Amino acid sequence: MNSAADQLLVFVLLINILVLGTHRTSVAIRAIAAQGIVLGLLPLLTHPFHSHILIITLFVLLAKGLFIPGLLLNALKKIEFGEDLPPFFGYSGNILMGAVATVLAFIFAAKLPLAAQHQGLLIVPAALATILTGFIAIASRRKAINQVVGYLMLENGIFIFGLLLTESMPLMVEAGALLDLIAGIFVMGIIINQISREFSSIDTGRMTALREVE
Repeated sequence: MNSAADQLLVFVLLINILVLGTHRTSVAIRAIAAQGIVLGLLPLLTHPFHSHILIITLFVLLAKGLFIPGLLLNALKKIEFGEDLPPFFGYSGNILMGAVATVLAFIFAAKLPLAAQHQGLLIVPAALATILTGFIAIASRRKAINQVVGYLMLENGIFIFGLLLTESMPLMVEAGALLDLIAGIFVMGIIINQISREFSSIDTGRMTALREVE
């Protein structure tokens, strides 16, 4: 692993904390876009140049860095978003949980029986930390569009794991995962739009107030 790739992975970890701590959804979406661009560059730095590596890079840059964040920003402009509610555990609590998850990811990764060529790399701890941070974002945020950002972060963590297998991983595996994610975001966009129209809010916490009418 070269120093440039290490620095990019540290940047990925910092973006994780930023997404947990920001109170502006647009900032979180742009941060995820930046994370997607960083992830798109990583295969070029961690593997010898090959045509399928270049294809993965271009695909990830377009999908994670431009297309998917663009869909979310467009949805954000169209819906009645209202006040951005704080997470269930507060912004400070979110940041603290993210920091703890990152530390635990490094501790757990150090105990894994990795192959010799993967020992000491930041790929595994960064992947684990990003997945855990994504779960925290999904569980702690009150509004559906913020939870979509959490899903994106979780998928980014899975992609980082895939860097260990890029040379042997068929391109269609990653393409299929991204297409599933894009389809999920389209569905989530429809749900968000429907919730906004019917209930004048996309606060998922209000769903607990729903009761069956007898």
